[in-house]
Amino acid sequence: MLIDAHQHFWRIGQNDCVWPTPDLPAIHRDYGPRDLRVAAGSDLVGAVTVQSQPSDADTDWLLRLANDEPLILGVVGWVDLQSPLAPARIAALSAHPKFKGVRPMLQDLPDDAWIARPDLAPAIDALVARDLSLDALVFTRHLPHLLTLATRWPDLRIVIDHGAKPPIAGDAFDEWAEAMSRLAALPQVHCKLSGLLTEARPDQPPEAITPYVDRLIALFGPDRLMWGSDWPVVDLAADYAAWLEQARSFPALRAPPFAQAVFSDVARRFYRLDAGLQ
Repeated sequence: MLIDAHQHFWRIGQNDCVWPTPDLPAIHRDYGPRDLRVAAGSDLVGAVTVQSQPSDADTDWLLRLANDEPLILGVVGWVDLQSPLAPARIAALSAHPKFKGVRPMLQDLPDDAWIARPDLAPAIDALVARDLSLDALVFTRHLPHLLTLATRWPDLRIVIDHGAKPPIAGDAFDEWAEAMSRLAALPQVHCKLSGLLTEARPDQPPEAITPYVDRLIALFGPDRLMWGSDWPVVDLAADYAAWLEQARSFPALRAPPFAQAVFSDVARRFYRLDAGLQ
């Protein structure tokens, strides 16, 4: 059983879709569930669909798509957490059985410490009250501020997308690894094994990600690490099948109990997906 913990759908120019732009021709087209089935093959039993635009319209469209698409087990949407209307918006979205959490696009914000702002408290409280999660789209520079958030709200379930996009292209490791270790010490923090290939330089071999993968496995283990394709963004560096094959080739992920956890069970538990699999 394969559950993809992180993939995207979009329609260019619709539902507030402004990315990807034409300078990324490999992925500058519409993507829907049929495309995912073709890319992933028969192993895939379900996926967590994650927002790609900082837009209410995008989130609403994904939830409409999920209404009639059994492959979509959960949707992680976008909410303006700084808005006074955020708690009400979160409450309304939580009424949809496939709405599982929110993802503020922290990597694009000018303030690296934005997620630790005190005025976000009402929205964060609303997430906790509704048992919703927070996907953290971050780089290394955001991790100290994410740690502040996680420490303030120990009941907020957090998952770090793409291993915090480590600086693989710069062959940097230590600062990222140390910051990740501090977050991994908090039991509510999970991590996605996804999005790593696109952080490497085109001239680097696929094995350049290995030290980073090894550290994520060591830090989060089979209880808090989940695999995601980051499809179709992964097509900028490889493709769905190639990334899945590479992930399955890591020695620690070959053992059946560990593999079952990372490629299925952790996502099921973290995102509360069991209802969609029945």
